[in-house]
Amino acid sequence: MNDHTELSQLELNQQYLGNGKSLALPAIPVFETLEEERLHRKQKLAGAFRLFSRFGFDEGVAGHITARDPEFLDTFWVNPYGVHFGQVKVSNLIRVDHEGNVVEGNHPVNCAAFAIHSAVHTMRPDVNAAAHTHSPYGRAWSALGRTLDPITQDVCAFYNDHAVYDDFGGVAVELDEGVRIAKALGQNKAAILQNHGIITAGETVDAAAWWYICLERSCQVQLLAEAASHGKPLKTITPESAQKTYDIVGSPYAGWFQFQPLYARILKEQPDFLD
Repeated sequence: MNDHTELSQLELNQQYLGNGKSLALPAIPVFETLEEERLHRKQKLAGAFRLFSRFGFDEGVAGHITARDPEFLDTFWVNPYGVHFGQVKVSNLIRVDHEGNVVEGNHPVNCAAFAIHSAVHTMRPDVNAAAHTHSPYGRAWSALGRTLDPITQDVCAFYNDHAVYDDFGGVAVELDEGVRIAKALGQNKAAILQNHGIITAGETVDAAAWWYICLERSCQVQLLAEAASHGKPLKTITPESAQKTYDIVGSPYAGWFQFQPLYARILKEQPDFLD
């Protein structure tokens, strides 16, 4: 991911609010037991699927978000194949190993989820969660085979921190396709999968989910801006300003923090996902 000096929570708070008050932001939780951490990741994972459903990121049976198990690191939790995002809950998540075996749960796994996510989790030990769905604007932008331009504050979260995978080889059901996608992702937090869609990765489920939401909306904004420009060049943020913005809105903590209000919203509206 883009090199930057991680800002403290107080520094982030001051930059967001523009004051010098010592107001503490919430901290990413630390757990005493692996069981507590596992449950937390599964709850955030199920909540992320409900949010993705609300945002219209579902497309039939396509799409998956994964969370690495905190104890069995060569396995990950993922949505059960054939279950709508809006019906995913903690109890029907499945755990899959890197050979594609369902080691916990009562549903099959999407072959593409195994192929893509096993490669990402294997090649990126820093990544505990990854998200990929067939959301509409991500798919539309992917047809251009380009990275996004720094045209807004929000998209600067991906400044020098996203890539393009331009070797689409059909439905990603083979491991070699997943490996090529993971290699294209590299050390970035996101990738545009040409003729396919988008993928994001993070140290937490929260960050991976927020990066996906932000990337999808950034694709939408640039498509709208280019349509409105009638072929004229878009006004872009200078590299210096884009980097400074990235340092604030593109850090792992910022990704985690941005997800918290959304999680609180879906928890209030659809608490059954905790079942």
